[in-house]
Amino acid sequence: MNPNHILGFDIGGTGIKGAIVDVTTGELVTERVKVLTPDPATPDAIGHAVQTITEQFEYKGIIGCGFPAIVKNGIALSAANIDKSWINVNVENLLSKYSACPVYVANDADVAGMAEQAFGFAANQPGVVIVLTIGTGIGSALFYNGVLVPNTEFGHLKFHKSIAEHYASNIVRKEKHLNWEKFGGRLDEFLNHLQFIFSPNLFIIGGGISKKFDLYKQYLTLETSIVPAKFQNDAGVIGAALYAHRKKETK
Repeated sequence: MNPNHILGFDIGGTGIKGAIVDVTTGELVTERVKVLTPDPATPDAIGHAVQTITEQFEYKGIIGCGFPAIVKNGIALSAANIDKSWINVNVENLLSKYSACPVYVANDADVAGMAEQAFGFAANQPGVVIVLTIGTGIGSALFYNGVLVPNTEFGHLKFHKSIAEHYASNIVRKEKHLNWEKFGGRLDEFLNHLQFIFSPNLFIIGGGISKKFDLYKQYLTLETSIVPAKFQNDAGVIGAALYAHRKKETK
């Protein structure tokens, strides 16, 4: 097996995606496999899903995983849009057990940001860059001169008497039947809030909503440049594989 071909997983609140990635180019070398996130999304249920996809690829090697939580030293310290029983679980150990492969885990938005920073629009971008993954929730990755500041969780900032992802996520758009103008207005409010706090040089919009960027970009009033993610909804899988590669290289 090519050591630069690594299996990456993107675990989200609605779907679990996996593909083998060439970490030298950011290209998928297999078709992406997606299954629905189990409900409830308990450790054992997600572990079985990861095991099934790994076996489907007949894969043996290191695995990278983007996970919807604050992750420190492989341990989940929160649980966003998954079962709360994940909190304080060593995700790396659990998924390594189910997949029978060494697994490296980081926050899902952070690894999506890594893909954009390595191969996408954030590459060689100076100053502050904010990558937002907008889907079931709102994930975030913050870079300064190419260096990641991990576990930012901007989607959990207090906003409109709740939190941002309960106001401007894609799932809220669907549940409230918001048209693109109303959704764009909500997203614009949140982005202007982040712009005021961080003065970024660039916003990158990833996650499921990135594929529809042309439908709401006209409603965004930012002074900061904003683009859809180069890899759209594949960024999490690509970044996860890249993260595993980098972690192995530093060991």
